[in-house]
Amino acid sequence: MEVKARAPGKIILAGEHAVVHGSTAVAAAIDLYTYVTLRLPLQSGSFSYRILWMDIHEFTFCSNLSWLLTLDVLFLKTNLKAFTFPFFLTAAENNDRLTLQLKDLSLEFSWSVSRLKEVIPCDSNTSSPASCSGDTLKSIAVLVEEQNIPEEKIWLSSGISTFLWLYTSIRGFSPATVIITTELPYGSGLGSSAAFCVALTSALIASSILDKTHREGWSSLDETNLELLNKWAFEGEKIIHGKPSGIDNTVSAYGNMIKFCSGEITRLQSNMPLRMLITNTKVGRNTKALVSGVSERTVRHPDAMKSVFNAVDSISKELAAIIQSKDQNSVTEKEESIKELMEINQGLLQSMGVSHSSIDTVIRTTLKHKLTSKLTGAGGGGCVLTLLPTGTVVDKVVEELESSGFQCFTASIGGNGAEICF
Repeated sequence: MEVKARAPGKIILAGEHAVVHGSTAVAAAIDLYTYVTLRLPLQSGSFSYRILWMDIHEFTFCSNLSWLLTLDVLFLKTNLKAFTFPFFLTAAENNDRLTLQLKDLSLEFSWSVSRLKEVIPCDSNTSSPASCSGDTLKSIAVLVEEQNIPEEKIWLSSGISTFLWLYTSIRGFSPATVIITTELPYGSGLGSSAAFCVALTSALIASSILDKTHREGWSSLDETNLELLNKWAFEGEKIIHGKPSGIDNTVSAYGNMIKFCSGEITRLQSNMPLRMLITNTKVGRNTKALVSGVSERTVRHPDAMKSVFNAVDSISKELAAIIQSKDQNSVTEKEESIKELMEINQGLLQSMGVSHSSIDTVIRTTLKHKLTSKLTGAGGGGCVLTLLPTGTVVDKVVEELESSGFQCFTASIGGNGAEICF
C-alpha cells in the first residue's frame, strides 16, 4: 500500500521578534511543499516476488501465497500467441526494515524492525500525543549515530530522530519505506522542519484510516484528524527546536493564515489573493542569538522598545483585518495598504537590530523595480518577502537577484494546509 502526503511551508507576514514580547504576529502558508510517500509491505497473505525472465528482463510480480506455493512454472501469454518460459522466483524485498529516503540529498537510512524494538521503548499512544521523553530521545540518538551521517550533513540528526519517534509512536514497529522530497530550502525560515513533521504525520495517520475509497487528487483530512496531526507535529518540532511557538506546524497543518499572540493561535480566512516573491539570501543565521539581541536591547531601552513592539502589534492587527476584509475596496487599494505596512514593519525590524547586509541588498534591488520588501522570520539573513501586486512581472528583478547569488521563488499566500492522496 502507498500513501502520499504533502504540507506547505510558511512565512511570517508581520510580527517577527515582537511576538516574543507580547505583540501579535501574522503567518501564512505558501504553495511550496514537502512531500512524503509512505510505502507499506503487502498485507498478510500476499507476498512480493521478483521475476527474472531469461536473465534479461526484470519486473515485479505480486501473488497470493495460497496458490503460489504450488506453482512451479509460470506462463507468459500475449494477445498474439502463448510462450512458455521457466521463471525463477526470488524474494523481492526484505520486508523487515524501516527505511528513510531523503531524495533531495541523495541519502538513505535504514533500520531493522528488530533493532528498533530493542532500542526504542514501547510507550506509544496514537490518539493522545505526548512529548518524547529524555530517555527515549537518548535511545533514538543511538540509532541515529549508527547510521554514520556525513559530517557535513550532521544537522539532519534531529530531523532523523524526529522521524523515528513519530513513526514508531504512530505506526509502531512495522516495516515501511518513507520517501521525502521538498520544495523548501532547509534552514531558511520557511518552516521546512514543520512541513516535514506535518507531512510525515499526515501520511502516518492516513495509513490507518479505514475508509480509503479512491479520491481524485489531493484531499484534506477531517477536522478531528487535522487536530491530531497538528498535536503530533508540534511534539516533533519540540525534538528539532526545543521550544517552538507552534506557529509553523499550525500554519502547515491547517493552511491559510493565522494570528498569534501570547500563546493563543487564531485561524484566519483570507479574502484576497496575495502573491510574494521569496528571496533566499543563503546566509545562515543564529535565531537564538538574534532573539537574545532584541531582548538585550529591550533591557537597555525599555520605553523605546515598548513603543516599537506596540507599533508592530498594530501593524499585525491591521494586516489581518485587511486580508480578512470583505468590503468593496479594490484589490489594488488593499495591496497598497499591505505594501505600506510591510515597509513600516521592515523599518521597525531594522530598529531591533535584526536586519543584515544581504537583506538590505534585496530591499534595494526590489525597490529599483518599485517593489516593497521585508525580512521574514528571524532575520540576520534567511529569506526576504517582496509583495507582488496584481499583474507584476518578476523576470527582471529575479534575474538581478539571482545574479547576486540569491535564490528566488514566487508563491501564492494563504493556500491549503496538509493534504493526502491514496
